Amino acid sequence: MQLVIAEKPSVAQSLANILGVSTRHDGYMEGKKYIVSWCFGHLAGLADADVYDTRYAKWKMEDLPIIPSPFQFRIAEGKQNQFDVLQKLMRREDVTEVINACDAGREGELIFRTVYYLADCQKPMKRLWISSMEDDAIRKGFDNLRPGSDFDGLYESALCRAEADWLVGINATRYFSLLYGTKLNVGRVMSPTLSLLVQRESEISTFVPEDFFTVNLDFPDFTVSSKKFPDRSEAQQLAKKCQNQNAVVSDIRHADKEEKAPTLYDLTTLQRDANRLLGYTAQQTLDYLQALYEKKLCTYPRTDSRYLTDDMLGSVPAIVLCAAGICALDAPSDILAQQVCNSKKVSDHHAIIPTMAAGEQDLSTLPTAEQNILKLISRQVLMAVSGAYRYREAEISITCGESFKTTMKMLLDAGWKKYNQKSIPQKWFSGLEVGQILTPSKVSVKDGKTQPPKHFTEDLLLSSMETAGAKDMPEDAERKGLGTPATRAGILEKLVATGMLERRKVKKQTILVPTALGNSLITVLPEQLQSPLLTAEWENRLSLVQQGKLDDDDFLDGIHEMLADLVKNYRPVSGADILFPSAENTVGKCPRCGSPVIVRSKGYFCTNKDCTFVLWRDSRFFTLKQKTLEKRTAQLLLEKGRAPLKGCVSSKTGNVYDAAVVLEDDGERAHFKLVFGNG
Repeated sequence: MQLVIAEKPSVAQSLANILGVSTRHDGYMEGKKYIVSWCFGHLAGLADADVYDTRYAKWKMEDLPIIPSPFQFRIAEGKQNQFDVLQKLMRREDVTEVINACDAGREGELIFRTVYYLADCQKPMKRLWISSMEDDAIRKGFDNLRPGSDFDGLYESALCRAEADWLVGINATRYFSLLYGTKLNVGRVMSPTLSLLVQRESEISTFVPEDFFTVNLDFPDFTVSSKKFPDRSEAQQLAKKCQNQNAVVSDIRHADKEEKAPTLYDLTTLQRDANRLLGYTAQQTLDYLQALYEKKLCTYPRTDSRYLTDDMLGSVPAIVLCAAGICALDAPSDILAQQVCNSKKVSDHHAIIPTMAAGEQDLSTLPTAEQNILKLISRQVLMAVSGAYRYREAEISITCGESFKTTMKMLLDAGWKKYNQKSIPQKWFSGLEVGQILTPSKVSVKDGKTQPPKHFTEDLLLSSMETAGAKDMPEDAERKGLGTPATRAGILEKLVATGMLERRKVKKQTILVPTALGNSLITVLPEQLQSPLLTAEWENRLSLVQQGKLDDDDFLDGIHEMLADLVKNYRPVSGADILFPSAENTVGKCPRCGSPVIVRSKGYFCTNKDCTFVLWRDSRFFTLKQKTLEKRTAQLLLEKGRAPLKGCVSSKTGNVYDAAVVLEDDGERAHFKLVFGNG
């Protein structure tokens, strides 16, 4: 018997259907030749620190750094029964071989191997490596099972990554939390990603816009513009010179240009487009994609490749026709299959494409989000096999005291852009010749301002994560950037869950901004824990571990040294009481920015250095009534907007009375008013 272990019950069922395994038992299915079972994702994980020593249950500075040797794994809560099933199956005398059918990637390898080794299994191991859950792909995969040893490097890199994340997460989180008196989640990839966000927001907040002015000359079919002037008077002088004056066409330059078709989707580029076009988060896109994969409607999601393998060249036309049907569009008349096939640019899995089964699927039976993702993937296929977008560009120079310019484009061949949602420019000129005299119908001065960097959306942040440190890394580096396509969505979600990052709706966009806590954390973190370049280098070294070019101990030794140096040499940042206010010192959330408001000697101040919100303890409103703004009153005002105010003294009559005070904040100043009764 061969024991097949999948990652999830749903995948196990699909495999069982193909293998003819139908007899169900508790935790597995059995047939004549195969037994099929599953892992429920991560059945086991690296043990908590207190497993190595009970004293680690309490966080103490003197225990750091905690460096387990060797690392231990523990069965996840609620999953012991399934592990027992797998262990019993592995030990059955009639089971002669174990087949790893977990997802064909780094995490899938780690999930299987952890269970395999915890069960102390010694039986031969084979690997099912497929990029699609289609029936034919599964059959072909079982006909071509690979030795498990082929993936030893993948497992070593997965284990190395998990141990490195444990070391940084456990030690750095405890160290900085103890040092600054509040829970601060620090991560090997999470913190450098947060650093990108903090840096971007800093650039935006410190940006000083500069005015500029251009002079526009309007003609019947087009408008030309001057260079930018920093001073309005200079632009006005030029405009005055051009009033009622003739202009001369001084130069016309033509050039035929083209834009090549985009390549197919890998996970990151799909997540970016889904965020930009559909508003989905990276995690949502991955979830929808995983659901499509398990329904046999798309190929493996967690890929970093944007090409198909050379042996798929003959199947490209059928894939294109399938994609066209999904999108209800015509396929390109000339399918350029060669430009999407390049085995040298395919790593573990080829690009994401729809399966042939997707072409036969009634899309109306799918959830709307899954329909949208499937159509997005299919549209990308149609664009990728299309010809270049070609256009003629003309740069026109007109002289009227100074040089004015404009650029026009004329469509020659829409190519791949006929499948793109953006409009194709078709503005063009006719009848113009060099030396021709023209009279502008209107002369005007146009105001402008330089623009700050854009806030990060998930689209833009994923792009920055993908390229972080790339310019400073060797050209032949195997992997660049922060995280991998498979992990980036999870990193963003963890930043949100730990209160370091928040999604904020601005007009029609959702932007990502660091919270006050996130900003404070990056303020105190040393360079090695927030450097995108260093973390990108770690990802590259993990790739070398996978290829057997770097020993995993060498990689982890660098992590050990960094943590030892951190504990020994790091010096706390002064002013930490402002950066990390204690719970006792916090009275509530700022009504303007949501940051903590803390108690200071003269009042209650927002901890966000860019926010001016304050409630003064000796505000004139209160002193006129012979009162001061006490902490409990401030807490109620911030929580509920109103608070009881007893024993007020009238400044006119001297009478004592009770009322309620209401907080009204207009974004610039905090105001108070009294109300009586239920008012």
